[in-house]
Amino acid sequence: MRRRSAEALAQIAPSVVSTAVERLLRAPSVFVYGAGRSGIIGRGFAMRLVQIGRSAYVIGESVTPIVRAGDTVVILSGAGESYSSMQTANIVRREGAELLVLTARPSSKIAHAASLLVTFHFPEEPERPTLAPLGTLFEATAFQFLDGLIAEMMRARGETEESMRRRHAIMV
Repeated sequence: MRRRSAEALAQIAPSVVSTAVERLLRAPSVFVYGAGRSGIIGRGFAMRLVQIGRSAYVIGESVTPIVRAGDTVVILSGAGESYSSMQTANIVRREGAELLVLTARPSSKIAHAASLLVTFHFPEEPERPTLAPLGTLFEATAFQFLDGLIAEMMRARGETEESMRRRHAIMV
């Protein structure tokens, strides 16, 4: 699985990464959405965004404000066809926000709605469903990609683990 994930990440053009970083840093607020396990990966990304000093929200939470023009919304959808992801994308486009989509299907409905598309290409293998069932390979690759974006944003902002630690939630 690690090899397939690394191969998918290696196919992403550096210009896509730099554009994603630029849009995430420029946006007044960043919103993240994903259904199921993709949503769990998205929550981790939103948490890291807050820790590097960005305003970030998870769509669907009761305290999430409305998306506005200029914001960036990140949607994670392996198959790219879920109704809730498409509904979210339609709202994002209507409000004039940027839409960064991570998917494994470049021909999906959600891919066509993207302002910036990140596609993970995985070869079909007979053993994949057993070794990485359902969306596991997409989710693992998305986690690595998003953590890589955080590292790039840290570098661009001059952030360190120490500066992030000051923004880390205090657990009592």
